[in-house]
Parts: sequence; C-alpha cells; structure tokens
Amino acid sequence: MNWGIFEGLLSGVNKYSTAFGRIWLSLVFIFRVLVYLVTAEKVWSDDHKDFDCNTRQPGCSNVCYDHFFPVSHVRLWALQLILVTCPSLLVVMHVAYRQARERRHLEQVGEGGGRLYPNVGKKRGGLWWTYVFSLVFKASVDSAFLYAFYGLYRNYLLPHVVFCSEEPCPHTVDCFISKPTEKNIFTLFMVATAVVCILLNLVELGYLISKRCWECREVRRMDTKKDLLSRGDLIFLGTDPKPPLLPFSPDSPRDQVKKTMV
Repeated sequence: MNWGIFEGLLSGVNKYSTAFGRIWLSLVFIFRVLVYLVTAEKVWSDDHKDFDCNTRQPGCSNVCYDHFFPVSHVRLWALQLILVTCPSLLVVMHVAYRQARERRHLEQVGEGGGRLYPNVGKKRGGLWWTYVFSLVFKASVDSAFLYAFYGLYRNYLLPHVVFCSEEPCPHTVDCFISKPTEKNIFTLFMVATAVVCILLNLVELGYLISKRCWECREVRRMDTKKDLLSRGDLIFLGTDPKPPLLPFSPDSPRDQVKKTMV
C-alpha cells in the first residue's frame, strides 16, 4: 500500500478540522503510521519462522502457531489504521461535494444570484453531522480493536513460553515465541497511542457539541429580544436605577424614621 498517497489525501483534513483534530492527525501519522512502517513490520516479520516447539511432529508447530496467533498484530494494526482514517476522507469528500454544488449554482444564477454556502468548509448543517459521525466512528473503531487485542492476547502481552496440546502434537509441547519482550514493548506503545487518540476524539466531540449548544442558545436569546421589540415591550438594559436620595435633615435618623412613618 502506498502510504504517501494516503497521507497526502488526509493532509487536506487539516483545513476543515479543529485544533484537536489537527493534533489527532499528527499523532496518527507520527506515532502510529510511521512506527508501524518503520519498526512494527520488521519486529513481526519472523514471528512464524522463529516460532519453535520442542517436537519434530510434522504440522505441530503450524497448528500451535495458528492457535496462539489467530490474527497477526501487523495485519490487525493495518486494518485498524485504514478504518480509523477513512472517516476523515469522508469529511473531505463532503466538502468537495459542497464545492461542486456551489460551482454549479454559480454557473446557473451568476455571481449576483447569491451563494448556497457562505463558507463551504464551515461545519454547519450536514457537514457538522458528517464531522461528528467521523469522530464517533473513529473512537468506536479504536475501542473495538483494543477490545479485540485484549481478547486475543490477554493483557496485550505475549509470554516467553506457551504450552500447546493441539492435534497432531503427540503430547503437551512447549513452544517459544521469537522476541516476546520487543513485541510487548511495541504492542503497549500502539495501545497507548490508540487510547490517546480515543481521548482526543471524545474531547473534540464534547467541544463541538458544547459550541453548538452555546450558539443555539445565543440564537434563541436574539430571537426572544426581537419578539419583545416587535410587540412593543420595554427592555431595560444595564443596571437598575439608583433610588433617590433623601433630603438632608438635621434631625437624627430615628426622628427621620418617625416622620416617614407618620
């Protein structure tokens, strides 16, 4: 797979993302894609070849390897990265659809006929929902893969020795995994970066929802003021007027109170 082209496509997402989205994209490419390309494939390149069992029974090593490694870490990570980054491409495609629609509209009505979108890249209407869906989908995919890794490899760690009694092994045999410590380090690193990406997606989702709620509240307040003005009701702005000062009297405060009561 040509990751350079894939990175070039996703770089356009920066123009339509919030600050949290830009941090997420940088984290994905620097700490996940680059680590995957540079180190992960090399670390797991000899996992099957160097999986050694203390038996010469034909087929025993292959069966035991398939039992303890039903899906390779490298293939799962590749599928995870593809599914996580695809929703960002969906946002870019939605913006491209808006641009094409705006261009066709201007060709029909001309420059003086108004615009369909004041800003095609502004997250309003359908584009806002597309962006929110992308955040939910990315967080869900990362969470699902973390759960899958935990189910396949307990605590995300590989033991140094595994015991296999699958057919056609003649008895319970000891099998040894190649470079388990190095593989555990990279596994924990990929898990940690996935957790950070999930947190960034949730923070960005909360930011967008809170911002939208605040904007809706401000719009309702402005509509309420317009309704009051249209009905002719009085609207007092600022602080309440200060109470009038009592005239100066040489009498004591108690005498002043008595006179007021009378």
